[in-house]
Amino acid sequence: MVGVSRRAVALFLALGVVWGIPYLLIKVAVDELSPAQIVLARTAIAALILLPLALAQRAVVPVLHAWRWLLVFTVVEIAIPWVFLGSAETELPSSTTGLLVAAVPLAGVALAFVTGQAERLTRTAWLGLVLGIVGVAALVGFDVSGSDLGAVAKVGVVVIGYAAGPAILSRPLKGLPGLGIMATALTLTAVMYVPVVLVADGRPGPLPSGDVVASVVTLGVVCTAAAFMLLFALVSEVGPVRATTITYLNPAVAVVAGALVLGEPVTVWTVVGFALVVTGSYLVNRGGRPAPPTEADVVGETSSSCA
Repeated sequence: MVGVSRRAVALFLALGVVWGIPYLLIKVAVDELSPAQIVLARTAIAALILLPLALAQRAVVPVLHAWRWLLVFTVVEIAIPWVFLGSAETELPSSTTGLLVAAVPLAGVALAFVTGQAERLTRTAWLGLVLGIVGVAALVGFDVSGSDLGAVAKVGVVVIGYAAGPAILSRPLKGLPGLGIMATALTLTAVMYVPVVLVADGRPGPLPSGDVVASVVTLGVVCTAAAFMLLFALVSEVGPVRATTITYLNPAVAVVAGALVLGEPVTVWTVVGFALVVTGSYLVNRGGRPAPPTEADVVGETSSSCA
């Protein structure tokens, strides 16, 4: 990153890693835990860390005044996407999942058109949209077997939810503190999933293996709680516009982590799909945004990287 401090570079690289490895950790955890159990454990751990910080900064009460939209944001950004993501990873490689989720900016454009909120796209943005769609088609057509198309559809639900979240932040929740929004949303999700897990999975069974426990704890502490603190620090260091570029590093980390740790194959189509999706997402963002994002916008856009 040109023209920034060493601290900013360190924050950027650290955030790229901690938001690139959740796909790997989820893949490990779903071997022994249900997707709902993973969501409950992860959000509860993160909430225990972030909520006291948000309360200390008096960032919760202002958020609660907009409780209806906060609840909607919680459901579409965390509660539904994270359980669908875990379910999809029972079938898909972690690297493929990470690359498909990288198409969130493309879904954001489509959602804006559907809701009538779309700005006029430049030629650059249209080019990005086409490249991104071709990239997703390459991944689905050549990197995914026919039996896994149901899992791809689940990732599609994740992508739509991640695209809707920033839209809520930039309008009904605009101006509210990002820490308060995320701490409260994670707390609400954990509370929601207590009865879900009890009904769907019953009482807690034996303690999972060490690898699974370590994966879930890392998801909650590092990839969620610490990641958002790193994000807030990065925004204060380089501003909200540059901070959003972190979303283009995470898919590469997901691919490398899946290949090195789980031995997932990296095919030619993986590389082609990655290049097209990330380039397309970058061009869509660059060619379709008339004004710099606020901190809340950045939280919403980059939280889609926190798989």
